[in-house]
Amino acid sequence: MSPPLPAPDICEQARLSRDARFDGLFFTAVRTTGIYCRPVCPAPAPKATNVVYYPNAAAAEAAGFRPCLRCRPELSPSDGHWHRGDDLVARALALIDQGALNEAPLADLAQRLHIGERQLRRLFVERLGAAPVGVHGTRRLLFAKQLLTETALPITEVALAAGFNSVRRFNAVFQQAYRMPPRDLRKAPRESTGDALTLRLAYRPPYDLPAMLDFLRGRALPGIEVVDDVAYTRVIGTADAPGWLRVRAWPGKRGEPAPDALRLELHGCAPLRLQDTVQRVRRMFDLDADPHTIAMHLGSDARLAPLLRKRPGLRLPSGWDGFEIAVRAVIGQQVSVAAARTLTARLSKRFGTPLPEAFVAQGFAHLFPTPEALVDADFDGLGLIGSRIATIRGIAAALLDGRVDFDRARTLDDFVTRWVALPGIGPWTAQYIALRALGHPDAFPAEDLVLQKTLPTDETRMTARALRAHAEAWRPWRGYAVFHLWREAAASAPAAPSIRPRGRSNRSPSP
Repeated sequence: MSPPLPAPDICEQARLSRDARFDGLFFTAVRTTGIYCRPVCPAPAPKATNVVYYPNAAAAEAAGFRPCLRCRPELSPSDGHWHRGDDLVARALALIDQGALNEAPLADLAQRLHIGERQLRRLFVERLGAAPVGVHGTRRLLFAKQLLTETALPITEVALAAGFNSVRRFNAVFQQAYRMPPRDLRKAPRESTGDALTLRLAYRPPYDLPAMLDFLRGRALPGIEVVDDVAYTRVIGTADAPGWLRVRAWPGKRGEPAPDALRLELHGCAPLRLQDTVQRVRRMFDLDADPHTIAMHLGSDARLAPLLRKRPGLRLPSGWDGFEIAVRAVIGQQVSVAAARTLTARLSKRFGTPLPEAFVAQGFAHLFPTPEALVDADFDGLGLIGSRIATIRGIAAALLDGRVDFDRARTLDDFVTRWVALPGIGPWTAQYIALRALGHPDAFPAEDLVLQKTLPTDETRMTARALRAHAEAWRPWRGYAVFHLWREAAASAPAAPSIRPRGRSNRSPSP
């Protein structure tokens, strides 16, 4: 279990130096003002005798403090220790981020986690300093604060986006928590962004956005995604309400360094889907990771240490949609990245829902097919072999009847066990789906040929068993080791050869 709060002397040093590596890992509350801040707050540092440290915003608000209007705690990245992985609190937080408490009671969340409601509340108070309902309340109020500050959305839509069914209730809760009505945050002028909704998504440095875009660009599906050297763009939404988004670096002002944040532009995203969309982008671009902690842990391995120094900002790129990633993983079994992309593009073009003409100018043509569209689809002429077709149909059917899912409440072992029970899904594919569909930090496809050849430095190849044993010391961050090794292999041999599929081994030379 990771400590909920850095040591007091570390917090003090980080606060005084405004160290961005600690952004979101603790918050500074000032007794004399009743305000809590991020450690990077540009305001003059208060006296140490007036400062109290809290592990998260919910704990600070539970103690009666309100967020700073200058450093804006709502922009802080989440604590990567508690928002990812198999720890029960981490899984509970992931579900809260997905809106598990928006309309359902705490008892339902506890049941999904196979734990008692009282025990879940106790764990939250012990480790986070606030009860689950308090964490949920702080989360939606801070999201509302960001929308009020950065967008021109009507307050009615802000309330809906933050999970409030009543504007009156939203106004009352906001006033009680922050001692001001929501409209007071609308006094500052905002830059016009046309029809786009623009939000700032912060991260802890370092962050290697070019590497992230390079990975996504090599796998971008024509008609669905557009990736260039500076931005990732894709279509989102449903056939009834499509939209699109663009992610790029947040530009700095003239003469000032760029902030540690990405710029998210949303077009056609309904208010009720805003929180989910933002959380998906944060997961997809791995914005809540703590690179310092991960590097300290993995850096003890002699093989990984130089890779971590070479690429300190490398993150874990996951995908937008779980079903899309699962289909791509099956098609990519034992073929090159380019071949998998071509085959998946053919499938998505044939079975995906066509988009209105207005989307064509952005490079979009269709949505990715749904499980309903593929469960009984005719794949003739796409170039897929029979076993791959059967596996894709089997995945679609299993998702529809609930045998598998992308539920963040599951542990990695539970998730993998369910997926390998499907015909055509072996350990490599199941772990790869966990890595890229869930963004699970400890997912580890030990059967991967690239990993088996890249970890040794003497041109030998490790067995899956030996690789898995070696990687035990990397837990709970094995997924990051995977991407460092894949990146190193790509840098030395960027064009992996295509290998003919053979049975159900699910080993792939092209992650």
